[in-house]
Amino acid sequence: MKWLLVRIAPMVVAIAACTAVWPAQGEAMETKGALPRETGVVPLPRPRLDSGTSVEKALLSRRSIREYRDEPLTLAEVGQLLWAAQGVTAPRGRRTVPSAGALYPLELYLVAGKVGDLPPGIYHYRPQAHTLALVLAGDRRGELSGAAHQASIKKAPASLVFSALFARTTGKYGKRGVHYVYMDHGHAAENVYLQAVALDLGTFVIGGFDDDALRRVMPFTPAEEPLSVMPVGRPRGR
Repeated sequence: MKWLLVRIAPMVVAIAACTAVWPAQGEAMETKGALPRETGVVPLPRPRLDSGTSVEKALLSRRSIREYRDEPLTLAEVGQLLWAAQGVTAPRGRRTVPSAGALYPLELYLVAGKVGDLPPGIYHYRPQAHTLALVLAGDRRGELSGAAHQASIKKAPASLVFSALFARTTGKYGKRGVHYVYMDHGHAAENVYLQAVALDLGTFVIGGFDDDALRRVMPFTPAEEPLSVMPVGRPRGR
């Protein structure tokens, strides 16, 4: 009997490791007040793991889309986009994008204006649970549009906003970590582009915004640095 327990115990541990929800290394800071105060939590639909759009077709069709129809997005669509950008895909918090040292310095927000079953507001994406947490209520698209000097943001039903906690990566890699953070962002933004194609949606990356104005709109903490805004909607003319 003792021999059997010795043989089975490692197997039980291995199975538990594969089925448990493990925190990513970068998530540790989230429990230490590094991120904004959150209130209501909104569960997102499970992301789909297949579609009729191949990677090659998505790459061929990817374009920056700035004009959108006046139609809402669904909660499943925004959930899929968020998952594509930072979703957890493996034990110990591995995600849809590569990250130096698996430190995941990016933070991701949804500025929702017209999303089905989701009141307007600014939400923080929680990758481990695949949920949204409300941080600011109300439609903030007009304010965000003014900060980024882009009318497309006001017309889009929602926007994704990326920020970074550089210390997560520079704490291990020093100054070189700054380069790695920007690489992380590039990976994530391209994932959003390709996922948008698969959903018949359009998006583009905005980097030329007023940092101070954006900080006044977004619920960033002092440690967070804004990186980009990606409005998303149904392309006009399709």
